[in-house]
Amino acid sequence: DIISDFSISQNYPNPFNSSTQIQYYLPQLANVKLRVFDVLGREVATLVNGEMQPLGQHVVNWNGLNNAGIGVATGTYVYRIEAGEFRDEKKMVLVK
Repeated sequence: DIISDFSISQNYPNPFNSSTQIQYYLPQLANVKLRVFDVLGREVATLVNGEMQPLGQHVVNWNGLNNAGIGVATGTYVYRIEAGEFRDEKKMVLVK
C-alpha cells in the first residue's frame, strides 16, 4: 500500500502513564511542527519545532513533561501537527 496523503495516528498507548508515541506520515518533504496543548489551548510542550523532515513514517515520544522539563498534571491534552499545508489534531489522556 502506498500512502499519498499526510496523516497522524492516535497516540499509543492512550490513556498513558509515563510516555506515549505519536506517529505521523509525510508524503513529501515538509516543515513540521508538533505541539501539545492543554484543554484551555495553552501550549504545554513542543515535540517538533519547525524541522524539515523527509517523506515517510515518523515517530515521536512524549514523556509527559512540559517545555520546562516539569511533569504535567493528569488530564486530557491535544496534540497538533502542522506539516506544510496539512493541519490536524487529536486528543490524548495522561493518567498518573
